[in-house]
Amino acid sequence: MQETPSGRATVVATAFRTETAVAINIRAPAARVWSLLTNAADLPRWNSTVDSLEGTIAVGQRLALRVPIAPRRTFKPKVTALEPETRMVWSDGAAPMFKGVRTFTLTPRGDGSTDFSMVEVLSGLMLPMVRRSLPDFGPPFERYAADLKVEAERASP
Repeated sequence: MQETPSGRATVVATAFRTETAVAINIRAPAARVWSLLTNAADLPRWNSTVDSLEGTIAVGQRLALRVPIAPRRTFKPKVTALEPETRMVWSDGAAPMFKGVRTFTLTPRGDGSTDFSMVEVLSGLMLPMVRRSLPDFGPPFERYAADLKVEAERASP
């Protein structure tokens, strides 16, 4: 029997790499979850961890993301991979100095539900110097997954 993801975030950190991950089961088809994740204009409506998201979610496009945990900053990730209803990757920064890569993955289950996971890897030579200024990404990752679950399940038949 397949284990059901809990929606609890995990953080694994080493000197030059930090990985924050969350996974949750959503009682909705992957197509529904995907449509929520890839509609940039609508995302702030249902996602309490996003103040605004501007741009088009398409490979090669740069987005402008504002979040409550860093209200004075606009993040500008680039969409570097997009596999419909399966996987999306946003990247920002430049290795080897400092790079962030966020991967969203959808895994359909036989019962019609979808396992959603989001993993962010921060890495680079500058990480030890900036680590103390970074927020704890665990709670916002948990809220992101919970918000997605509520919205996808609310809109599902």
